[in-house]
Amino acid sequence: MARHLITSAIPYINGIKHLGNLVGSQLPADLFARYQRARGNEVMFICATDEHGTPAELAAAKAGKDVADYCAEMHDVQAEIARGFRLSFDHFGRSSSAQNRVLTQHFAVKLAEAGLIREVTEKQMYSITDGRFLPDRYIEGTCPNCGFESARGDQCDNCTKQLDPVDLINPRSVISGSTDLELRETKHLFLRQSEMRSKLQDWIDSKTDWPLLTTSIAKKWLNDGDGLQDRGITRDLHWGVPAQFEGAPWSGMDGKVFYVWFDAPIEYIAATEEWADKTGGDWARWWRTDRGADDVTYTQFMGKDNVPFHTLSFPATILGSNEPWKLVDYIKSFNYLNYDGGQFSTSRGRGVFMDQALEILPADYWRWWLLSHAPESADSEFTWENFQTSVNKDLADVLGNFVSRITKFCRSKFGEALPAGGAWGEREAALIDELNTRIRAYETFMEEKEVRKAAAELRAIWVAGNEYLQAAAPWTVFKTDPDQAAAQTRLALNLVRLYAVLSAPFIPDASEAMLAGMQTEDRSWPADAKAALEALPVGHAFTTPEVLFRKIADEEREDWQQRFAGTRG
Repeated sequence: MARHLITSAIPYINGIKHLGNLVGSQLPADLFARYQRARGNEVMFICATDEHGTPAELAAAKAGKDVADYCAEMHDVQAEIARGFRLSFDHFGRSSSAQNRVLTQHFAVKLAEAGLIREVTEKQMYSITDGRFLPDRYIEGTCPNCGFESARGDQCDNCTKQLDPVDLINPRSVISGSTDLELRETKHLFLRQSEMRSKLQDWIDSKTDWPLLTTSIAKKWLNDGDGLQDRGITRDLHWGVPAQFEGAPWSGMDGKVFYVWFDAPIEYIAATEEWADKTGGDWARWWRTDRGADDVTYTQFMGKDNVPFHTLSFPATILGSNEPWKLVDYIKSFNYLNYDGGQFSTSRGRGVFMDQALEILPADYWRWWLLSHAPESADSEFTWENFQTSVNKDLADVLGNFVSRITKFCRSKFGEALPAGGAWGEREAALIDELNTRIRAYETFMEEKEVRKAAAELRAIWVAGNEYLQAAAPWTVFKTDPDQAAAQTRLALNLVRLYAVLSAPFIPDASEAMLAGMQTEDRSWPADAKAALEALPVGHAFTTPEVLFRKIADEEREDWQQRFAGTRG
């Protein structure tokens, strides 16, 4: 039994995320986790809310709440939405946890002992209007590299170049819009990433199986300009992991906290500790190579904007600690999902958000479309027309219609049990050959995290059953050869169970409905299609499931297009 540690980029606490966030990390991670569990492997699937930093403080102030209370409430909201989308986390943690505070401070000490922390007195942007130092992400301006007018103080979302606020042209406060900014002196801790460049380069070069998107971004950050730069890991804030603490090998950091991008990835480890404290499990066997994690395969899922921190900064923390921590084996990164001619944007309220999506339709509708259109090789775009077509054709016409058609036919002609009689012939043998080939291809795509290809192969497996049923036509055969019609019907009903097993990672609710209809809990993965099509024996009772997927009417689509015309209202 293989062991898989799976993490998805942790969503920020300030508000509900949109569908682009979902498909860029959590949903494909869940797909992979569900698949590995279905194959009998041991899985630890971890996520959390990212709760520190200025955005949380500002969102809490806007809501008129204490920041800790606000974060606790929003964690519960995000956890509930995750359950609504059937995200199967083993633990959904919080970066504000005591475990993460201790672990973040521990890493900082170890990095200092390794000579990788230096104190820097520097000038940072201070907003006179707002009366505070501005974190990098709360300064916007024009990117000096590409001219993008809404570049942030830490990174340009357009060209992904790492920036400092002083690099921006015409900087302004995101809080107030004020341009009344000045540089003021302050002291901070810097992670000496530049000292880790060679080690990081060798590590990244060894990952020959990583997606091009992941390695190209990592190497760009490593080699552009002057190469990998030292990075400030503290900020002038109050909400976060304190940078001054007992045992710290520095002084003068009172009133400062660790930068959210320093402590947030550490939460992957801390969240596993949270899980262990809750369940009595052993977190170290997933994260410490001296405690059993040497046989773990660790896969991270994230959007391309998160790649630099996960290929450089977080590995620099892990490697620089000189402790036996588990490093990521594979980083699956995604491009952006755009919305109907524009961009999804949490800050600008553009697009369909996760809570709104679940109010419209159940999770499986969204899971299927998002995964089958995942932005892997390039940005992709959500349009209501495409969504309607995919739901109606793939889910309703292909899969749903097959299940409804065969169960209703059997009930009307043979009753609600698998009928006896007949034998398979050349048509059934050809179907079995095709299924064996396609199931093995589906497994390969799933193992390789090729999400769209896996979805296409799964749909082809559904289509194969429809084409068989249409060609066999047991409703016609029944008139002259009831036994042969019975054999065809038995095979098709066993296909329903097989479809439930294969489809579970993509559409778990529909999978459960199919298994319930077939009155079985047999979720065994098909090693051989012939055996799988004989799993439910003659006389096995079933019920006709409710409609698995309903079609989306044109009137509904038009209403949703107007209702979600680009702003969260």
